[in-house]
Amino acid sequence: MGFRLKTSKKTKEIFEEISKSSNLKPFALSKIAISLSLKDKTSIDNYKNDDTNGLELQRSTVTGEFDTIFKALIEVNLKRNISEDEYYPHYMKLHMDRGAELLLNQYKYSGGNLEKFLRNALNKGDVNL
Repeated sequence: MGFRLKTSKKTKEIFEEISKSSNLKPFALSKIAISLSLKDKTSIDNYKNDDTNGLELQRSTVTGEFDTIFKALIEVNLKRNISEDEYYPHYMKLHMDRGAELLLNQYKYSGGNLEKFLRNALNKGDVNL
């Protein structure tokens, strides 16, 4: 069972860029990124990213008390059960990396304004807080 994952370098850079203007920390940004990725209709199995030169994130920091819920959401998204090792770090990393790219696009669309980004995301149902 994995307890750590390493994001891609691109995800690290995205989180750093958004953090500067929003004061959101990587553990918060990772949850938003995962949420955005889970809403994407494209299969996560089509997204490949072997780069592990980014942030190292602890499972408990990312999922906390909602670990079982995150795993269940990923299983629903995949339409199958997955092992603990598939869940964390494999699928969690894929969703985090893909979601970070989606997050950056939406954040830039909102003009780098956190309040506007959250308002748009909540109105579209992309992020449930």
